[in-house]
Amino acid sequence: MIRSLVQLGAVAGVVVSLSGCSLLSTPDPVQNYRFGLPLDAPSAEGDTPAPLSVSIRRIEFPAASGDDRILGVTGTETAYIGGARWVSPASTLFDDSLKAAFANRADQIRVLGRREPGTPPLVLQVSVTTFEARYAAPGATPDVVITARAQLRSTPERQASGAAIRPEQARSVERVFTVTQPAGENRVSAIVAAFDTATRDINTQIADWTIQSAK
Repeated sequence: MIRSLVQLGAVAGVVVSLSGCSLLSTPDPVQNYRFGLPLDAPSAEGDTPAPLSVSIRRIEFPAASGDDRILGVTGTETAYIGGARWVSPASTLFDDSLKAAFANRADQIRVLGRREPGTPPLVLQVSVTTFEARYAAPGATPDVVITARAQLRSTPERQASGAAIRPEQARSVERVFTVTQPAGENRVSAIVAAFDTATRDINTQIADWTIQSAK
C-alpha cells in the first residue's frame, strides 16, 4: 500500500516527525513544485503552414503518480515524499510539457485542438508507465525514471466521395521511451530538478520521433 507520509531515507527537509502530535498542532508546511515548464516556441517564418498535423490524445498516467504527490520507490517499497507536492497533477504538467515540445517545432508540425472537427491525419497516444524517483537504497541519492509508450497512427485522407475509411487503411507505429536522470543530491529541490530535466528530455524525443515517423 502506498503511504502518504513515509520518509525516503534522509531527504533533507521532508522528514515528518510523528512524535508529540496533538489536536492543536500546526500542520507541516507543504512546498509546491512544478516541472516541464513550457519553452519559448520560435516564431514561424512567413505564413507557410506546417507540413504535418497531429492530434494528441489525453495522456494516460499511472494512478500512483498521476496526481500532485511525488512518488518515490526503494526496492519493493513505495512512498510519497512528505512536505512536497506538484502545483498541478503530474499528468497535467506532463501533458503541458509535451505540447510545449511540439510548439518548439511549429515549423515542422502543428498540434490540432482536441475538439477540432474532422479526422486528423495523425493521432499520437502517449501512455506513461513509470514516473518516479527511484532509490537504490534508503538514504541514497535517487534517479528519476520516466518511461512512456508512444503510438502514432496515420489515417489516409478521406476520399472525395466521402467514403468511410476502412480500419485496414490506417497505419500504426509505436516506441517505448525511457529516461533516467540522476538527482544532484538527496534533496527535494534536486529531485524536482531531475524530474524537470527528464520530462523535457523524453518529450523532446517523442516530438522528434513523431515528426520522423510521420515523414
